[in-house]
Amino acid sequence: MIGKLRVAGKILLVAAYTGPMMLAQSIALRTGWWSDRWIPQLWHRCTLKVMGVRVRTVGEPARGGRVMMASNHVSWSDILVLGSITGVHFIAKAEIASWPIMGTFARLQRSVFVERERRRASPEQAKEIATRLSNGDPMVLFAEGTTGDGNRVLPFKSTLFAAAKLAMNDSQETVMVQPVAIAYLARRGLRLDRMERREVAWIGDEDFVPHLLQVLRKGGLEVEVVFGEPIEFSADADRKEIARLAEQRVRDMLVSTLRKP
Repeated sequence: MIGKLRVAGKILLVAAYTGPMMLAQSIALRTGWWSDRWIPQLWHRCTLKVMGVRVRTVGEPARGGRVMMASNHVSWSDILVLGSITGVHFIAKAEIASWPIMGTFARLQRSVFVERERRRASPEQAKEIATRLSNGDPMVLFAEGTTGDGNRVLPFKSTLFAAAKLAMNDSQETVMVQPVAIAYLARRGLRLDRMERREVAWIGDEDFVPHLLQVLRKGGLEVEVVFGEPIEFSADADRKEIARLAEQRVRDMLVSTLRKP
């Protein structure tokens, strides 16, 4: 009973500050009076605090110019984790737009929603991402195209890496592709094993609400985010090669992080 009351209290607390923040973000988008990246970052930080998730970073997110972050993907909470560190915009699955609270905030954060199953839509989606990169918006691509189990990195899909090349069509400025590894390491100070990381992961068709309630109930998660050396995507670069290189670097960083004592 106490556990259920605690979870309910957390949900009410998030709801209490989400409404005013959404209003402030809407004003920012309409007027430009302040950056539209600041309020989402604050919301992500506050929500992680309520959820009992602690984040630490290794390395620095690339800043300035045209940046695409290529990250592994473990759970819906990855969005909060990365969003709490720096002001970014996400390339997200189309269905996220319909999620309660997070979907609304994703739209207000100017996420680009893509339908990966519609191959014919890929060129148009890449063009939209390229336009955002050209405008200086740092974009996060969960390059596996789905969520993994937190123990390994799935093959990166190269299709949306084409956006980096398209972003260079109007200038000679290169796009930096930064590998990013997200590792869920511990809960309440105790190291997670492979099965426990699998429980933290949100995979496939698993229902969102039960997984959310489980995270809120248990709390105490510790996450490490490793920012790798950016890869220069020059005019003569091949998107498939860049995708393979980014995948290997993310895999190496994840393995190294999970093996740390």
